[in-house]
Amino acid sequence: MLRVAVPNKGQLAEPARDMLSEAGYLRAATTRDLVVQDPDNDVEFFFLRPRDIAIYVGEGTLDLGITGRDMLLDSGAQADEVLALGFAPSTFRFAAPAGSASTLADLDGRTIATSYEGLLQAYLAREGISARIVGLDGAVENAVALGVADAVADVVATGTTLRKAGLELVGDPILVSEALVIRRTGAPADPAVETFVRRLNSVMVARSYVLVDYDIPTELVERAVRLTPGIESPTVSSLHDPAWSAVRAMVPALDVHRIMDDLYVLGARGILVTNIHACRL
Repeated sequence: MLRVAVPNKGQLAEPARDMLSEAGYLRAATTRDLVVQDPDNDVEFFFLRPRDIAIYVGEGTLDLGITGRDMLLDSGAQADEVLALGFAPSTFRFAAPAGSASTLADLDGRTIATSYEGLLQAYLAREGISARIVGLDGAVENAVALGVADAVADVVATGTTLRKAGLELVGDPILVSEALVIRRTGAPADPAVETFVRRLNSVMVARSYVLVDYDIPTELVERAVRLTPGIESPTVSSLHDPAWSAVRAMVPALDVHRIMDDLYVLGARGILVTNIHACRL
């Protein structure tokens, strides 16, 4: 049975559950569950602290895990990224009181508070910056006001919390993070792992495309399908009125409104858009 770690809280937890549900897992799970057996799919899910997941996977205790890139790298675990999942985006950034620093070099010799000591230490070493690191378990933005540090390094989604603490971002992002599927480094090929990853990938593909159906004068079909080429090729069907044809194609969700406008101007009518819940390409 495949053993998979899932975040039990934080910004990763709910999107991870949603994606797994869309992929056909966790049908009977609740938010209070610690372990969930999914015998229909031969998978066992363990709900763990996001920061611990890379450790369990790296030690080989669990086969796969869903966690953030920032937490994977900070852990130092022997685990690798298998699939980026496209949710929970964030950046790991420096921040300091307004006007006190504008570049990374300005932090040389300073004290920096963070909840990601491993990640920060490795970055500073690569950049040749000498700084004292203070490790904290959350609420890092308060470290400067309380006199514990001169600056902070923290995961930033919007930056609102840092600004409320009187801090401004310094330099470029240390790391761009998102949710990942991870696996132990050097783990052998496993068909069960491949199936699990393929299912999650299919959810991401399904979310990024929609299905468009429309009627178009038959004489304009060739021009229309250039707007909606589909994946391999669009489906074109004859209608009762031979002067009209029906077309069905997958199109990128981000472009669908522009494509609908272009189709309408061309002469298409009855343009319908349907969400795709699952697919294999």
